[in-house]
Amino acid sequence: MKEIVFLNENAERWKNLEKIILSKEKKDPDYVAEIYIKITDDLSYAQTYFPGSETEKYLNSLATKIHQAIYKTKKEDQNRFSNFWKYEIPAEMLGIHKYILYSFLIFIVTFLIGIISSANDAEYSRIILGDSYVNMTIDNIEKGDPMGVYKDSDSLWMFVYIAWNNIKVMMIVYLLGLFISLGSIYIIIRHGIMIGTFQYLFYEYNVLYESVTTIWIHGTIEIFTLVVAGGAGIMLGNSILFPGTYSRKISFIKGARSSTKIVIALIPFIIIAAFLEGFITRHTEWHPAIRIGIIAVSFIFIIWYFFIYPVLLKRKINNKEN
Repeated sequence: MKEIVFLNENAERWKNLEKIILSKEKKDPDYVAEIYIKITDDLSYAQTYFPGSETEKYLNSLATKIHQAIYKTKKEDQNRFSNFWKYEIPAEMLGIHKYILYSFLIFIVTFLIGIISSANDAEYSRIILGDSYVNMTIDNIEKGDPMGVYKDSDSLWMFVYIAWNNIKVMMIVYLLGLFISLGSIYIIIRHGIMIGTFQYLFYEYNVLYESVTTIWIHGTIEIFTLVVAGGAGIMLGNSILFPGTYSRKISFIKGARSSTKIVIALIPFIIIAAFLEGFITRHTEWHPAIRIGIIAVSFIFIIWYFFIYPVLLKRKINNKEN
């Protein structure tokens, strides 16, 4: 689409929205948030196809005005928490999807490397996981309790320790993106290889099913947060490497603002994963249907909230505007 066509199709709508935002009338914060998502979508289009143009500058200015308007009313202050999850995070997810895809592909490739390497080298698992951990796992398998490691500690202590440790790991994965994205990529590679090796160890001793239906009770959310944190780190690094039409400083600020919101949104999910690992994963005596059900619910919610819902919300707003 040429810039003049883009302008002709949207200029009147933009002007009307600007009048609404600049008016002194009380505004519905939900509607303002919807406008913000739509304008940032238009801005992204202009940045991609008309970089440096007056259209891009205008939309950037309009998006800033709308963003400021979101926080002005008392009602919005009261609904700040709900709007963060209902609008802001879905809007930011649309811009980070491709970086999550990069992170996920890196994880999958290195996960397979861990499996293949373990299959071709009997000592590989010991190199990656360490002798003590491998010996403990084999000992538990021989005792008939391959998931015994999750039963050794007090549930509450385990929950607190894991939550704190995983939040710390997430922040490291994210902040290492400052090193031109390579730091985040390195951590994803390490975890991908380690988890692939870990799962092959159980396959080698014919307890893969037991491990999958147990470990992934918490692992589904835990690994997802790792992949997303990696994507946020890559986004942060790319904002420095590829500033586009912005100065490197402005590009970094924009990238840091968006990626930081995503990372903050991951914290509750990390806490949920830690709760599952501390209190639920240890119950290997539960019927497989219950364990598989927990895994399925976690997976479905992740796909819906982080990927499907943002697209549906965008379509809903588009339909309202058309």
